[in-house]
Order: sequence, then structure tokens, then C-alpha cells
Amino acid sequence: MVSQLSHQPAIDALSPRDPQRLLRIRHTCAHVLAMAVQRLFPEAKVTIGPWTETGFYYDFDRPAPFTPEDLTLITQEMGRIIRANLPIIRETVEREALRATITQLNEPYKLEILDRIPPAEPITRYYIGCPDGGVPLGTTDPSLFDAPSAPIPSPMPCWWDLCAGPHLNNTGEIDPAAFALESVAGAYWRGDETQPQLQRIYGTAWETPEQLQAYLTQKEEAKRRDHRRLGQDLDLFSIQEAAGGGLVFWHPKGARMRLLIEDYWRNAHLAASYDLLYTPHIANLDLWKTSGHFEFYRDNMFDSMAIESQQYQLKPMNCPFHVLTYQNRLHSYRELPLRWAELGTVYRYERSGVLHGLMRVRGFTQDDAHVFCLPEQVSDEILAVLDLTEQILSDFGFTEYEVNLSTRPDKSVGADAIWDLATDALRQALARKGWDYVTDEGGGAFYGPKIDIKIRDAIGRLWQCSTIQVDFNLPERFDLHYVAADGSRQRPIMIHRAIFGSLERFFGILVENYAGDFPLWLAPVQLRLLPVSDGQRDYANGVAQTLKQQGYRVEVDASGDRLGKQIRTAELAKIPVVAVVGKREVEQQTLSVRTRHSGDLGALTVVEVQGRMEGAIADRGRV
Repeated sequence: MVSQLSHQPAIDALSPRDPQRLLRIRHTCAHVLAMAVQRLFPEAKVTIGPWTETGFYYDFDRPAPFTPEDLTLITQEMGRIIRANLPIIRETVEREALRATITQLNEPYKLEILDRIPPAEPITRYYIGCPDGGVPLGTTDPSLFDAPSAPIPSPMPCWWDLCAGPHLNNTGEIDPAAFALESVAGAYWRGDETQPQLQRIYGTAWETPEQLQAYLTQKEEAKRRDHRRLGQDLDLFSIQEAAGGGLVFWHPKGARMRLLIEDYWRNAHLAASYDLLYTPHIANLDLWKTSGHFEFYRDNMFDSMAIESQQYQLKPMNCPFHVLTYQNRLHSYRELPLRWAELGTVYRYERSGVLHGLMRVRGFTQDDAHVFCLPEQVSDEILAVLDLTEQILSDFGFTEYEVNLSTRPDKSVGADAIWDLATDALRQALARKGWDYVTDEGGGAFYGPKIDIKIRDAIGRLWQCSTIQVDFNLPERFDLHYVAADGSRQRPIMIHRAIFGSLERFFGILVENYAGDFPLWLAPVQLRLLPVSDGQRDYANGVAQTLKQQGYRVEVDASGDRLGKQIRTAELAKIPVVAVVGKREVEQQTLSVRTRHSGDLGALTVVEVQGRMEGAIADRGRV
């Protein structure tokens, strides 16, 4: 989709000139990192080291923890390896010979990786250095590696790892000023809590130093916008560990914002001819077996609970409940399409290590909707969903998107012909909408293809939010019908869609997008009155009451602090509008108004303040 936002320079600088080359740089940096670590700390065992969206990491098994000082030494050693311009060579090897070599080197993780490679798959390893005449790390004379400041020795040292690639041709293709090591974190081998705990060193790598600096600037800005810190500072929500991880507690100000978001969402859907549903939080486990979720999604479902000799399940999805509602009676083709929407809370098992504020939780509310329609209505309905999605995201300030069309995954259900029909319907709707998209081969849900929409925030990050999925599977599994014009019973087509995705996650994205400085229509407190002394408190309370009755969110500072501190407190709370109330304001029946984005507006009457606020709310902007 064409952007309607102006990029900041730092965002433009992050665009790679050659995305494939950037992946090679990052993958090669991971290997250079591992080589540097094993040169400095020979006792460290290597595991895996892939590239990531912004860089690379490598996991190590080492008795002693890596320190910040160690990262400095490792960075210096990586620079030496890069400047030595060592060749990177790919070699296909025979399994049993490699097994003997790995056993000799005492690298148990490499041995496990080797054993996981399918018998028919070729085995490749990548060298840094020269395999012919080089000296492998771990078997060489320690005098070759006297000190980190020493030159690369001769004969040339070799380091290698099992890898499918791709990599650069030599280490000198990495700009030594365009990478950085960022942090150390714990990680379980294979992500399994029963396996050994490793140390993961994270790094970032780019094509140019300018890109690196732009990334570091963006990262610092992201830290300033972190929704977890702002949620605490602005008293919006908390994650109470006493209640268990991954469960959100909405505080009064956050709950007020959530209500605003929900009310907006409901009104938008009612205007778009949706009806609203409310469904239970649990159901008989057999429902999830019929829907297929138990088979394909059981690892993300909480354990079932026994109730009167039956097994009940906390719902991980809302869709089977909407299917049962449709199944409650027979429908005519004249009734279709049926558009049903629900803010339905679901529960999913997430490991504690992946929980992250509002972005990854165990209980959250999906803005789910399902459309039951005729085959000839599918393209129109998907287009209508795209229009509604654009309207809602735009009203919340998001006007730049990346759109993916995700096709059939390996693990799926249904005939090829049905998948082709569903995928074509999504393509047709995107063409009619005029949106460009990228095809994500194999990225669909197990029951159907989908459109995924990622929104770009104020500092250029992409967030997956909206999804639209065509499903022929559930109507088949639940034997859904409608009465066709000829009196026969036919199968409806089901469209799944969510616009926010998760209300909690979308709220976290909003907090970070606006850095807690929300537009007036969303701000939990729109106006704070600051009485200079107790003598003006009655007037301030009267003004607040008048505006509250007209629907504005107003409060009076009740701290009794000096005016300067009241102003500072309001600034920290990111209140959009503050009004000082002193003797003169009481006498003149005015307010001395200042806004966060327009500065000092001077003395205004209450009616004038109301008019300015009303205009900003209508424009969904700032006063």
C-alpha cells in the first residue's frame, strides 16, 4: 500500500540496498561471533547462530557468564577476524567422517545437530579460514592465540560450523563499523525448559555504519516508548505476578481508554451491518476436537478441566462458538451474508520465557468477526472487510501497511481445489482494493489462506495486527448448511477476520506509537485543572463538573502542591490540556489554558475551551 506518512530520516536509512546481501552479512557475523568467542574462551561450546530481523545471535554453553567486559573483548576480536579478510568456504562432507571429527572436538551440540539432519539431505559446513593447511580451533597450539591484540597467526586458523548457508565470500565484506554486540540473555537448548540453559549473545549488523547508527537511534527511541514502562508511569495497566504471568490488570485510566476503543469498535461494526455476539469462555473439549483446533493447536491450549465427568476447555479461539450459533437454526440464502462480531476473550498457553508485557500474554481479547456467505459473495465481503480495516486503522492513526497473502502450509486440511478457490478470492479482493501485497508461501492457517496486514508505527516498526481468512473447513466439519434458491441445502463459506488482532496487543502498540502522548479523543484524561490555592478549588470543581456532564474527561489536581509542581506532574502524565485557575480566572470566569502541542493559549472561557476540544476530538487529532 502507498504510504500516506512522511518517513523520519532514521527510518529511511534502515532500508537495505540488497536484502539478500544483508542476510548474508548477518549470517556471516553470527559465525564470526562464534569464532571470536571460541578463540577467547576455548571452553565455550557452540550451538546455533541464525540471523534475525535486525541482526543475529549465537547460543553458547559456557560455565561462566559472559560479562559486559567480555562483549567488548569479543567485539574487538570480531573486528580482527573481519579485517583479516579470511575466506569463507562451503564444503559438503560425509556424515560418519564428520561425526568422528565432532567427537574429537568434544562439541556435543554439533553432534546432536548432525543427528537431526535427515539421511537423504546433504551435509554442509562453512569454514572461516582455509581447510587446507589451516589449524582448526580447539586442536591448535595455544601459542597461536596469545592475545586478542595479536595479529591473525600463520598458519591461518580455521573455524567451522554445520550450516546450510548462505554466507559472504570472505569476512572482509563485513564493514567493521557496521555491526555491534547488544546483549546477553539466557536461552534453553532447542527452546525446551528441560534442556541445558545456554547464553545467547545478540548482535546487530548492517550494510553501512549509517544504517547501524539509524538502527541504534531507533532502538533508543523504542526504549523511550516501551509500553511496559509507560503503562506503569501513566498508571494504565499492570501484569500482576501474584495472579500468574501473562494476565493483564487494567487500571482506571487504562480501562477508560479500553472502553473508548471498544465503543468505537462496536459503533463502527454496527454501522457496517455487523451484529454483535457474546459467547462463553469455556466449552466441552469435544468441540475443539471437532473444529480441529485440538489436533493442530493443542500445544497452545491450557489443560482441560473435569466438570461432572466431562472435559471442559478454556477457549483458545472464538470461531467454533460462532459456528455453533449459526448451527442453532437453518438459514436461508436470503439471510446471507451474516456478519457476526465479538470482543471475545481467549486463553492460550505461552511459555513464561516468551511473555512480553501486552504483546505476548496468556489471556487476551480478540476483536473477532465471522462472515457466513454464499460463494458468489466472497470477493465482495473480503473487499468490505478491507475497507472497514482501513477505516478503523486510519482513525487510530495508522495509514501505512505491509500486506501479505499467506498460502497453504504443509500442515493443513482440505482439498487443493478448495484452497485454490479461497486463495483466488483473496487475490481478487486485494486487486479490487488496489493494494500491493507480498505472497507468503506456506504461511496460511491450517484451515485456509489469509491476508495479513502489518501496520507501521511512528518510528517505522511493523506490527502484525489485522488478518482475514477464508475457511471452507469449519463449515464442512460442523456440517453447516443454508437453504438455496432451488430448495437444496448448500454449504456456506466462512470468513474469519480480526482488525486489532488482540485488544491488549493493539493497546500496547498504541502506547508505543504515541509514546503515551495520545490524541485528545483517546486520552484517558483530556483536561486537568490546576488551582493555584484552595480558594480557587470550588470554581475548578464546578468547571470540571460542567464539562464532565458534557462527556469530557476532566479532573482537578487535588495534591495541594505548588503550581510549578502541578504543571510538572501534568506534563509527566502527558495530559493534553491543562488549565491554571487563579484569582484572576475566578474573577473573569476564564481558564488560563496550555496544551502539550500548541503551547500557551492564554485566557479562554469554558465555552471556548470546549469548542477547541470538540474540534480536536472530531478530527481525531491534538488540540
